[in-house]
Amino acid sequence: MDSHVLTIAMNGVTGRMGYRQHLLRSILAIREEGGVQLSDGTRVLPEPVLVGRNERKLRELADRHSLNRWTTDLDEVLADESVSIYFDSQVTSARESAVLRAVKAGKHIYAEKPTATSLEGAVELARVARDAGVKTGVVQDKLFLPGLLKLKRLIDGGFFGRILSVRGEFGYWVYEGDWQPAQRPSWNYRAEDGGGIIVDMFPHWHYVLEALFGSVEAVTAKAVTHVDRRWDEQGKAYEATADDAAYGIFELAGGVIAQINSSWCVRVNRDELVEFQVDGTEGSAVAGLRECRVQHRAITPKPVWNPDIAVPEPFREQWQTVPDNAELDNGFKVQWEQFIRHVVEDAPFPHDFLSGARGVQLAEAGLLSSAEGRRVPITEIRI
Repeated sequence: MDSHVLTIAMNGVTGRMGYRQHLLRSILAIREEGGVQLSDGTRVLPEPVLVGRNERKLRELADRHSLNRWTTDLDEVLADESVSIYFDSQVTSARESAVLRAVKAGKHIYAEKPTATSLEGAVELARVARDAGVKTGVVQDKLFLPGLLKLKRLIDGGFFGRILSVRGEFGYWVYEGDWQPAQRPSWNYRAEDGGGIIVDMFPHWHYVLEALFGSVEAVTAKAVTHVDRRWDEQGKAYEATADDAAYGIFELAGGVIAQINSSWCVRVNRDELVEFQVDGTEGSAVAGLRECRVQHRAITPKPVWNPDIAVPEPFREQWQTVPDNAELDNGFKVQWEQFIRHVVEDAPFPHDFLSGARGVQLAEAGLLSSAEGRRVPITEIRI
């Protein structure tokens, strides 16, 4: 079968997410499978060029996976005409300037979110990329989780009737770093370095809500720093200046109300790290990362409030599990395949920089709502 090479500059792959999800489980996995198959039957084989600031880490990654190309010089790789796509998974504060340089070099762009540290910057990236005629994509991985794919199937099939509300719970306890190493980098907890759970998670919640339930029309949020003292990677104590928990109410088009709690200061008492409960007139569902359980109107039990007796049957056992009905691949990998098809054969790809800017807009609105203690309307972005 005919195939050709598509060279991708991957900046930030020495980080946890950039390495595990994007390089290892996406690009290298696609290569092992023989590339991305196009509509005409030919295949595209992605060829990564590793980019970063740490020469030792880049060399180790390249040697580990038998890769020939890596560099600490971003301008050099952007000037290389063989490079078609620039991917960015750096810290957020470094992303905007690097992406602008890549756009000016005529590269198609695929980036982690948020695309910029401000709405103004995110809109400018979308505008500059549009004017340059390059294709853009933003990682929106949660849409490709098995649990949410099953939830989307239920929505498309009319299972819920009229959807009334969405309740989301996300988070886990992130160690402070004193006697157990933290699972997240210390910059996540410093506002001056672009940290904060609203900046990190509200762009996720935006695309999930928009794609499944309707556009966000207003937000009311409360951002909190519950743990104000943490220890960094060198064991040095520092003041946590960014929010580590956020409690949000989102008003959606069509009257759906969504409530989502996000926290790095909560101990998990759920089946999965993130769960969404959707309630409608005809049925309800609870979707997590992988599983989805439902309860239809026709089989909804009749709970009776009686604090004097034990519940005869655990409530969770009254729900039915939605089957996979398909082989569901890694969500990051699936979206990479879609973006590559978008670049090579102009296949549809809705997750562009304008979509990413709307996520940044929601994060800014959430922070404003918390700071001023009020409901913040969401206006349409125009470029």
